[in-house]
Amino acid sequence: MTDFSEELVRPTTEDEQGEPCVRSGSGMCFPWLQNHIESIASGGKQEKDFAQTTSACLSFIQEALLRHQWQRAAEYMHSYLQILEDTDSNKRQGAPEISLQHALYLLHHGLLEDANRILTQAETWRYGEKSSSQEVLVNLIQAYKGLLQYYSWSKKKMELSQLDKDDYAYNTASQNMLNRSWKTSVNLCALIQIPGVWDPFVKSYVEMLEFYGDRDGAREVLNNYAYDEKFPSNPNAHVYLYNFLKREKAPREKLISVLKILYQIVPSHKLMLEFHRLLRKSDKQEHHKLGLEVLFGILDFAGCTKNITAWKYLAKYLKQTLMGSHLAWVQEEWNSRKSWWPSFHFSYFWAKRNWKDDKTLACEKALVAGLLLGKGCKYFRYVSKQDHQVLKKKMKQMKKSVKKYSIVNSGL
Repeated sequence: MTDFSEELVRPTTEDEQGEPCVRSGSGMCFPWLQNHIESIASGGKQEKDFAQTTSACLSFIQEALLRHQWQRAAEYMHSYLQILEDTDSNKRQGAPEISLQHALYLLHHGLLEDANRILTQAETWRYGEKSSSQEVLVNLIQAYKGLLQYYSWSKKKMELSQLDKDDYAYNTASQNMLNRSWKTSVNLCALIQIPGVWDPFVKSYVEMLEFYGDRDGAREVLNNYAYDEKFPSNPNAHVYLYNFLKREKAPREKLISVLKILYQIVPSHKLMLEFHRLLRKSDKQEHHKLGLEVLFGILDFAGCTKNITAWKYLAKYLKQTLMGSHLAWVQEEWNSRKSWWPSFHFSYFWAKRNWKDDKTLACEKALVAGLLLGKGCKYFRYVSKQDHQVLKKKMKQMKKSVKKYSIVNSGL
């Protein structure tokens, strides 16, 4: 349930930081909703008495939730809903949002049945002519209910995997799962067609489509989520599509096209090393050139400076590129970095630190430093002078490669 819970919790935004809020012991934030209620107008005029009444009621509800006083919270919630019932339809539109906040709190604390009951009640509320914003909210409520149904479905799926297909219990469980998935699909489908970031809902829906063999349907959902211009730019949308195509054993060109977009959005993403491997295996020279660019791009980020796989790949591919007479490719990447990479990666300080912490990493970086800056580079000089019996052969090859292929020796 951990991953499921994490999807439901979001950090406080900058807009919310200035507002008073109540935090639970686990850190979940409930922004006060008084401003929302107070902004609801009737005929262009705010009704202050209504706002004050609901504001006080909301305060009591939130305090009771914080203290886990469920009975007390339920009583205040009943009073709050009665207040809404006694006012016009514009004011009642705040009720579903309150219920959604309440349900999310319950979900975060693992009270699934209570959350499902709250969501079931909220999704049936209608107030005269439904506005577009209210429709989205109701769709969101139904989608969270769908996530609860998905959670039950996934538990049944795990149970099913442990049964013999010839067993009578297997057929019963399979039919039960099918019924649950139909209800879940109905609740999730409406929401993910609305432009927005709906990662947990899309993942759940696609998993069920794949399980029942509707790969075309799953592909359509993921393509729309990744490429529909009405949706906001979302790296995860391309990750989900790539993983799906990979499971389908799609052609390399198709996989490259998906990861190329992800590279433009998040050049330090963990899939970029996989992207490099795909580019390296391609028959196109433009892909080989891009493969070098991708490695440099990964190591531009501070969080990747100790990524030994990235340094291994760069050391090996940089040497291959120089051996292949593509000095211009290296020069193009290095020209924009030579003013800051030496101090960022190849200082004397980092040479000592890397050698102490991870000698293999230090050797890979030293080869890259020597190829780019020559044997006079502080990093290369420090590492190459170290006496290490196990790495003796590797360091000898490193010195030989730098002497023969360094771009400093090539006059670049």
